[in-house]
Amino acid sequence: MQIREVGVIGCGLMGSGIAQVAATAGFPTVVLEASEELCQRGMHNISQRLERLVQKGTLSPHEGTAIQNRLKAVTDKSQLSNCDLVIEAIIENREEKLQLWRALDGILKREAILASNTSSLSITEMMMATSRPERFVGLHFFNPVPVMELVEIVRTILTDPQVHQTVLAFAGKLGKTPVCASDSAGFIVNRLLIPYLMDAIRALEQGAGSIADIDRAMKLGCGHPMGPFVLLDFIGLDTACSIANIVFEEFREPRFAPPGLLKRLVIAGRYGRKSGKGFYDYSDPNSPKPLELDRR
Repeated sequence: MQIREVGVIGCGLMGSGIAQVAATAGFPTVVLEASEELCQRGMHNISQRLERLVQKGTLSPHEGTAIQNRLKAVTDKSQLSNCDLVIEAIIENREEKLQLWRALDGILKREAILASNTSSLSITEMMMATSRPERFVGLHFFNPVPVMELVEIVRTILTDPQVHQTVLAFAGKLGKTPVCASDSAGFIVNRLLIPYLMDAIRALEQGAGSIADIDRAMKLGCGHPMGPFVLLDFIGLDTACSIANIVFEEFREPRFAPPGLLKRLVIAGRYGRKSGKGFYDYSDPNSPKPLELDRR
């Protein structure tokens, strides 16, 4: 099996990052979005990131132009028909993903490999929305995609071993380090990370320390690059809450359940960096301030 052309569905934060690394690795890449406006926004974000790399001297101007020339943004699903690998990176919503795969099944060529960038949803359920479950895998990148080295490759009980090996080789060509995960909620990283993040919130609720002190303790005491509340704000509190619910639904263990404080912040629209407030106030992005929260 050989991957010559890549399709990416979604050009938001994750999709644009996946498209960028694929094009940087030399693959012609077709990016599908719902509207021309979203296409232009996603391509603009990629252009800005590449320009910063050129300014830093990481890329030459010629290389930056060559990468952009390998990218094509479209709104028509049929433009994915020649892709050898199609990676879905849309909103983390089960029904929307299933609906998308049902719609694509008759459009994509039969030998294409299908992959979802989901962080926690069932790969097995998605593959059964197609007529070719043996060609379906999870391909979970981490944010920011151009920087983070890891990719989780999720193999189901029906995935063709050759498909799995082809995707492993593809990850290597992107300059990523792949790890193989089974198709259980949260895979490897989120299955271990979510309980830690949820426990940090419970510790805050129970008065173990302030937001800033818990973050400082985990950063300096455990050598973490950032504390749990900075990380939660970076991930997005709505995203973290959704992942926690998905993992909790599968395992029914209290350590996975989202605490009340997290749920209240999400209901209030405090999602973290992307909304301007989460556990920290990002009015001054260079100097975020921890918020005083009613922990009752």
